[in-house]
Amino acid sequence: MSKTTVAPFLIARDEEGQFRITIRTTRFNSQNYPIVTSSLQPETFKSAMAARAHARQQFGAEAGQFTAG
Repeated sequence: MSKTTVAPFLIARDEEGQFRITIRTTRFNSQNYPIVTSSLQPETFKSAMAARAHARQQFGAEAGQFTAG
């Protein structure tokens, strides 16, 4: 079983070409198996850089906590 965790902030392009942020939280059950919960945020952005800036300002995101999808 892998102990790797997922990046807490996923930035991906939606069907309309806008960028969206998904916040992911990881917790572990009693057998130490990772359970990931995802929450798509309602805001849309014209660029990935704008989405990153918003995540830093609103959620306290730091470098290394992002992944692209």
